[in-house]
Amino acid sequence: MHCWLVGLPFWFSRCVSPGSVLGAIAAIAAPALAQPMTCTPPQKSMLDVEFMLGRGKASDAAWRRFLAREVSPRFPDGLTVYETTGQWRDPATNVIAREKSRVLRMIVPADTALDKVAAIAETYKKQFRQKSVGVITREVCASF
Repeated sequence: MHCWLVGLPFWFSRCVSPGSVLGAIAAIAAPALAQPMTCTPPQKSMLDVEFMLGRGKASDAAWRRFLAREVSPRFPDGLTVYETTGQWRDPATNVIAREKSRVLRMIVPADTALDKVAAIAETYKKQFRQKSVGVITREVCASF
């Protein structure tokens, strides 16, 4: 079973199927996007999107190619990457894996199509042979 880790903080996350994640995102995001947050100018309503990405044996060159080919074309306005360490428990085996990881964070327009977010997570899992990618989206007030 493929799954995503959902929730904050990371160590309290639970594993759920990608379909239920997308359904939950759509159910939560649709009403929120219908009534934007009230933000104080110059800030405006936006989405804060975070991906929790295990590094496995991925090289830095492969990571840079992934950003250039998969992330930047979908979200050209900018991103932030945090180099981290993390752990994840495989629900099938109950084995805890600890590895170097990255958090990819982007502040994007509130009306961003969430299929672009899901495509990045799915592509990362396939390309870097990861069983899970943590995805968090939340509405925020932001300005740049």
